[in-house]
Amino acid sequence: MKYRQLGKTGLDVSVLSFGASSLGSVFRETNEEEAIRTVHSALDAGINYIDVSPYYGMTKAETVLGKAIKELPRDQFLLSTKAGRYGVDSFDFSETRIISSLEESLQRLNTDYVDFMFLHDIEFVSPEHAAQGIPALQKLKEQGKIRHYGISGLPLQLFEKWLPHTEVDVILSYCHYSLNDTSLLGLLPLIEQHNVGLVSASPLSMGLLGTRGTPDWHPASAELKAACLRAAEHCAAQGTDIAKLAMQFAVANERIPTTLVSTANPENIRRNAAWIEEPMDERLLKEVLELLAPVADVSWISGLPEYNEKIGVGGQRSATS
Repeated sequence: MKYRQLGKTGLDVSVLSFGASSLGSVFRETNEEEAIRTVHSALDAGINYIDVSPYYGMTKAETVLGKAIKELPRDQFLLSTKAGRYGVDSFDFSETRIISSLEESLQRLNTDYVDFMFLHDIEFVSPEHAAQGIPALQKLKEQGKIRHYGISGLPLQLFEKWLPHTEVDVILSYCHYSLNDTSLLGLLPLIEQHNVGLVSASPLSMGLLGTRGTPDWHPASAELKAACLRAAEHCAAQGTDIAKLAMQFAVANERIPTTLVSTANPENIRRNAAWIEEPMDERLLKEVLELLAPVADVSWISGLPEYNEKIGVGGQRSATS
């Protein structure tokens, strides 16, 4: 496992990190014992960073993760959680709620601090509302209950608007550095200018890159879903799982410190860790990128209009973004 420095935090993170959302039965009903073994398998594979949120499974993911790490040496892994989002349409970024949210998370996680804390999916509320959470994060950092803090969300324009005037240590972006969408590259100069730690999540684009087809709830357009399915089937015809190529592609970029992947299956996380140690099939990569070219960097609307101004017809970000 390789490690890279995470911005100005001074911390080294594994290039592949573990997203614990699956432990909350977000994608399928999960077995708690198997989920706990998955966490241990991730750490055994050299992964040293785990991310979670009270929103995942309505606190289930944090509860299961807390059981998994309860007996482990706390200094052997980095841990992040989030606050502010508690349901599909339930948001509260007030200072009081952020502080109480962390206390609840710490109890569930069986720890007395987290390494990172994110304000979760802030694109769904006004900037003024979300900004209420920043003083709370600063207080929690001063108290030693969190080591670093930041913001998370889907639209890249969110970070374009916030980073120039808001001091944060880290950001979490998802679905913008994958085989079908590399628009995160356009944000890297701003991230690097402010020396902000970057966590990139979902190299499979929330299940777009797979042969099973995407669930009905997935916000991607039919065109994007169809193109990704064709690319996955092309890989399968070559005897390769597109997930392998996607993982290798995601971690290959030296400017992206870590990529979050989520599973509640111990074999899956072991396989993911093994895949990124293998050389990438450059010929197959070229073929897949050609198949995905018509939908390259296509995304979808998430949150308030002001954060989605560069999303055009069909959900595509404009060339100026």
